[in-house]
Amino acid sequence: MTPAASLAPGEYAPEVTYLNTASHGLLPARGRAVLETVQAGWSSGRSTPGSYDHLVPELRASFARLLTGATAADIAIGGTVAGLIGRVAAGLPAGAEVLVAEGDFASVPNPFRFRGDLEVRAVPLEKLADAVRAETALIAVSLTQSADGRTVDPAALREAAHAHGARLLIDATQAAGWLPLRFADADFWVCATFKWLLGARSVSLLAVQPEALDGAVPLAAGWYAGADRWGDMYGFGPLATTAHRLDDTPDWLGVTASLAGLGLVHELGVAAIGAHDRTLAAAFRSGLAELGLDAVPGDSPIVTIPGGGVHAAALAAGGVLGSARGGGLRVSFHLYNTGADVERALAVLREAGR
Repeated sequence: MTPAASLAPGEYAPEVTYLNTASHGLLPARGRAVLETVQAGWSSGRSTPGSYDHLVPELRASFARLLTGATAADIAIGGTVAGLIGRVAAGLPAGAEVLVAEGDFASVPNPFRFRGDLEVRAVPLEKLADAVRAETALIAVSLTQSADGRTVDPAALREAAHAHGARLLIDATQAAGWLPLRFADADFWVCATFKWLLGARSVSLLAVQPEALDGAVPLAAGWYAGADRWGDMYGFGPLATTAHRLDDTPDWLGVTASLAGLGLVHELGVAAIGAHDRTLAAAFRSGLAELGLDAVPGDSPIVTIPGGGVHAAALAAGGVLGSARGGGLRVSFHLYNTGADVERALAVLREAGR
């Protein structure tokens, strides 16, 4: 049965039919409230965003809860997915082969491609595990593809990687929050918080297996990466011995918003959110079939109609926000969406096709 209600009605009151979480999640009421509190203190001089640095350990721990088996010590904080992946790219020897998926979001392969001295080999997503070979040093892939929602099996990829002595990096940006994750299934996990985790554009996180920490370089390490960052701000102390050595100085304003979003995800539960989101997406796929429109097969909350990008403007005009990606029309369903949103999007597409 298609869910009739939002999972968090007290947190959201969208003024449009918002089906674009794959681009950016919606800020919950609790996130807006905490941002207003921080900004009020900032503008009045009573505090600054840096006064909320004590929330960074909470954010690390909250993200670790999404990765069964991880701890806060395994989590580094940064501004962007590409920037954090760059630390892993820097740890590879010249000439190393990196295996990536064709058509993956550019932030995953680009840190390797533009280092200039690595061999980056792209293969179809469904052939990724079979394409690992002795020369492969690292597999880097999005767990769920941004363009169309196709999702890989991380355990199978790690088995293939380790069988050939390679490591595995997974970008969970389009999966964390609705899909259960296990830390053991990859050597490196990277995730932006501003999509399914309902956080801020300025906060991304990197989880590193302790035994893989030597495979990441603390590029442009600042004071925040230090073992005693407050004590050595003007000295030459050592870097942290944990994944924290890979930290950027965080945007504390973003940290407060991201922690609020993650709090909501944990309260509702990833399993419940995933069931809700997938049920809505399945209902939408079924409705598309009745309209004679083919969607990329799958069981994720991201639904893409190849060649359907021409309908994006009609959807927007009808108050339905999706996105055009690679010529396709992409919509995505999350915890604030309802069965009425599915019906509205299908109605607009039905009218556009007349």
